[in-house]
Amino acid sequence: MGKKLVLAEKPSVGRDIARVLKCHKQNGSYIEGNDYVVTWAMGHLVGLADPEAYGNEYKTWSMETLPMLPERMKLTVLKGTGKQFQVVKGLLLRKDITEIIIATDAGREGELVARWILDKVGVKKPIQRLWISSVTDKAILEGFKNLKPGKQYENLYRAAVCRAESDWLVGLNVTRALTCKYNAQLSAGRVQSATLAMVVAREEAIKSFVPKPYFTIQAKTNQFSLVYKTQKMLTDEQAVDTIVDGLEGKMAEVVEVKESQKKQYAPLLYDLTELQRDANKFFGYSPKQTLSIMQRLYENYKVLTYPRTDSRYLSEDIVPTLKERLKAVAIGPYRTFANEIIHKGFKVSKSFVDNTKVSDHHAIIPTEESAQLQKLSLEERKIYDLVVKRFLSVLMQPCVYTQMQVIAKVEDKELTAKGKNIIEKGWKALYDQAFDEDEEVEDKDQNLPELKKGDKLKLVSILKNKHYTKAPARFNEATLLSAMEKPQQYVHVDQKAAKTLGQTGGIGTVATRADIIEKLYNMYYIEKNGKDILPTSKGKQLIELVPQDLKSPLLTAQWENELERISQGKQNPKVFMERIRAYSNDLVQDVKGASSKYVHDNMTGKRCPQCGKFLLEVKGKHGKLYVCQDRECGHKETVSKFTNTRCPNCHKKLELRGEGEGQIYVCTTCTFREKLSSFNKKYRNNSEKVDKKSVQRYLKQQQKAEEGNFAFAEAFGDLFK
Repeated sequence: MGKKLVLAEKPSVGRDIARVLKCHKQNGSYIEGNDYVVTWAMGHLVGLADPEAYGNEYKTWSMETLPMLPERMKLTVLKGTGKQFQVVKGLLLRKDITEIIIATDAGREGELVARWILDKVGVKKPIQRLWISSVTDKAILEGFKNLKPGKQYENLYRAAVCRAESDWLVGLNVTRALTCKYNAQLSAGRVQSATLAMVVAREEAIKSFVPKPYFTIQAKTNQFSLVYKTQKMLTDEQAVDTIVDGLEGKMAEVVEVKESQKKQYAPLLYDLTELQRDANKFFGYSPKQTLSIMQRLYENYKVLTYPRTDSRYLSEDIVPTLKERLKAVAIGPYRTFANEIIHKGFKVSKSFVDNTKVSDHHAIIPTEESAQLQKLSLEERKIYDLVVKRFLSVLMQPCVYTQMQVIAKVEDKELTAKGKNIIEKGWKALYDQAFDEDEEVEDKDQNLPELKKGDKLKLVSILKNKHYTKAPARFNEATLLSAMEKPQQYVHVDQKAAKTLGQTGGIGTVATRADIIEKLYNMYYIEKNGKDILPTSKGKQLIELVPQDLKSPLLTAQWENELERISQGKQNPKVFMERIRAYSNDLVQDVKGASSKYVHDNMTGKRCPQCGKFLLEVKGKHGKLYVCQDRECGHKETVSKFTNTRCPNCHKKLELRGEGEGQIYVCTTCTFREKLSSFNKKYRNNSEKVDKKSVQRYLKQQQKAEEGNFAFAEAFGDLFK
């Protein structure tokens, strides 16, 4: 009797599957048992070959060889994975292996990982598919009891191939065309160009924005505040002064008191994008960092479900497991809440269980395995905390509160006040956050006294507040993810296009958005200023040079729509690829015919030690670098690293420059400069921990030396509060 070969995506998952299937014979890159042999890829082992594989003419980048449109795309074993590929190939071709079980990640890219290996080897054995959302022992056992026929996923594979080949054809052709045309390291692609275009457009909107003044009027009683209500923004200061004069020293009469009981339900469960947004907002984690942490919690600890999901709902088959998952999270700070839900029971509703809103994977929730909190790192603990609280909150009662609105009048002038009193905290008991944090201060809910129609209110003071309209905020990593998910809210598109973008889930996928943002950093198209993302000169110029429709989010949304139809068997992949080939040719012709110019405005006077050309100064995500302008040379060197250490003078973050003994802290805001070694002696113990006493001593010395410089001492002292 033959054996079945199980192909996992990563070694950690492969070992877990092997243990569950009682395979114990270790052979380095695979594990064997009586009925199964388990092996794994290392992510992708096989990928699309580089242009050079299609002929010597492509070894040199030149316009004459473009567009590159191979009739049949070639597969190649990826660099650094040859040894593992040979192991997997040997197992696939083993005569006693009679069946293959694909156990890579349950998604489009996971399907591609496995199928490309099978295609490259040329194996034709029967295929089954393991499709699971968590890698707990229970989920693996259940999955093996319910293996799906491989044929069921062939359309998903076709869609994955179309995605990969179309990105190769469009991305490499337009990248080579731009690089050759403008003699600069430039790259473009359907998702990265559309994302960069939004960042550039936002920066242009900020620079062209002219703030306009407007006013609000606040009336205070001895117990609470009211605001003057108007249909239009108050921009005429003279008219505002007239209103203020008409209110001062007057009595207001309550003309209406509205009171209603309201319920606030918990937010939806997490998908990957929402989790990445919150992790960036609360902890400053990059989308890539959050995905990496999630992957560990899913694969290594097995305490959370599959991360690369775009659904915020559960499917009905998960409902019977909810009680077990609650028991698993009845630990540490969650014990009281989880036990209370188990004891009181919970109501399953369409608000979080809906089969129609789950595609490949349900929302991210805890598994049936308990976490050993003490074994989690701080960052793992924080992400686990977000997911567990969101999971518990949807099973808890809503927050119940009384909403009160008071309308008072002084002659024909209307004033209003809002109040909110919590009756039952419900799910809000899990969190310490306040209500309505983003509301205007004047309009913020407050505790209101018992009031009735006809009551008279003495207005003790009237305040005229001057404000200025604000420019749109710069993107940060959290809001850029939102823009990628719902670009129709950030760029001007017609109603039909907005509908398409809404249906397809924006640009990129939950699995690729983090990588796209990282790529924009790595190509020096964007840079960080604090949390804000700014386009570089290179990024701005690239957007000018890239063909128009490649910058539109609609293009990638249409692609995703068609890829989804291919995965459902509703569209012919050959027709799709023919259009992509024609489109790639059009893009190259666009670039060839352009009359624009590219200028290196970040060129330094320092020459590259490799090729002698002038180096460019760029600001990477973690520091400043010198990069050779010649893409074939590729030389780069670190100029400075960004640190979290604060300047003693102006309290801004310092840069660390130089190497070894010569390292020096430099403030780019003021004139502060100090060698790392002497800075550490003054402020730190063992060159690591900040020594408060040393700092305080140093502050006193500075105060004596610079009399009256109290602001400096306060600012620096704030570091240690």
